Amino acid sequence: MQSILPQNLVDILLDAVCVVRPDSSIVYVSPAFERIFGYAPEEVIGKRMLDMVHPHDLAATQRQAKSVTEGQIQLQFENRYVRKDGSIAHIRWTARWLPEHQVRVAVAHDFTERKFTESMHEVIYAISEAAHTTQNLQALFEHIHQIIGRLLPASNFAVALYDAGSGALSFPYHVSDHGQNPAPLRSVQDALCAEVIRSANTLFLTPHAREVRDALRGQLPLDHAPLYWLGVPLHTQKGPIGALVLQSFTEQARYTEKDKELLQFVSTQVAAAIERKQMLERLEHMAQYDQLTHLPNRQLFLDRLKTALARARRDKSLLSLLFLDLDDFKQVNDTLGHAMGDLLLQRVAQRLLECVRGSDTVARLGGDEFVVLLESGHAREHAAAAAEKILAAFGQPFDLEGIRLSIRPSIGVAIYPDHGGEEHHLLGHADEAMYLSKKSGGNQVRVAPPPD
Repeated sequence: MQSILPQNLVDILLDAVCVVRPDSSIVYVSPAFERIFGYAPEEVIGKRMLDMVHPHDLAATQRQAKSVTEGQIQLQFENRYVRKDGSIAHIRWTARWLPEHQVRVAVAHDFTERKFTESMHEVIYAISEAAHTTQNLQALFEHIHQIIGRLLPASNFAVALYDAGSGALSFPYHVSDHGQNPAPLRSVQDALCAEVIRSANTLFLTPHAREVRDALRGQLPLDHAPLYWLGVPLHTQKGPIGALVLQSFTEQARYTEKDKELLQFVSTQVAAAIERKQMLERLEHMAQYDQLTHLPNRQLFLDRLKTALARARRDKSLLSLLFLDLDDFKQVNDTLGHAMGDLLLQRVAQRLLECVRGSDTVARLGGDEFVVLLESGHAREHAAAAAEKILAAFGQPFDLEGIRLSIRPSIGVAIYPDHGGEEHHLLGHADEAMYLSKKSGGNQVRVAPPPD
């Protein structure tokens, strides 16, 4: 190679000079190759350069190598290589073909550190943007997974959340090689996550660390045990709220100390994003749900009714409203106190939910007034049958901390399209029917009369 490159020049270059044959087998590399790729020159002579390319960049690299061999000069091509220690190197190449020697000569510039810094700025922005633009926590978790997946192997990724009030650990987001939402994490992994959160410290287990074998021995079949397990706590001012977890089952997707540092950096931004989203969801819940019964409040109910009416018009289906008021509820507050009255309202809410389908809506309008929205009806008798089911359920006394109390409802029914096509018309007719029921002695169902 002396006739191609002056040795005293290449020895002092910080960039690596590489000479390869058309099949990418290495003829020569300069001393800087070891600093960049981790291999001493004598270790790689005769080996294929393509075998060190990151699998995701292999196809693009092969295309570029072919174009250079065909005579095109390559400037500023970027790809990734797997170093000897398993870490990733980001390389920018300049290359040309020397036809008289039938080799490609390339100069490799390592910009891994700069790429890392750029990636960190991009991550900060991306996570901050996700915290403001995603609709809910689940969407935020999916977005965070995508962001982390651009930096690290993340085909086995989970978000663990810890509820300090109840002490419960949950995994609201968990993706594996087998797709989203597999079976829950095994108990050993629950224990590892719990330890990360309890200690508020990162836990990094590798095949060479004895603790990973001790932790997994007897808990998982050997072919299901991860080679690498990386858990990073999600720190907030109130303490850890959960953890980010990465696993790898192959050496091709190994994790390094650098990856641990990267995930620790990312976790700070993720924790802030999750905390913000949780706060917004709590505020949204407070604005839309009754704080005592946790049923939808009047405003949310009216929104759902408006949407349901639009569906009923489109599908030409029936829609029913049951307006329910508790008979003699005031006497409960007067004789047993408001605390018992509140408890009764909670029990009533639960019993109503047990009487309807998951697709139906039970809401509390205020005081002891409740409303049930029944969708997708095709027979007018369905509303009356649902109301009679509620009456029968209220035939059983309520247990109020040892006090058994019987309370009965007055129920009014209105049906779309019989009683109007607007929200306030239907609600008004159901309310009037409920008062007819109450004036007739209560504990009964009245269907609103046809409008004039």
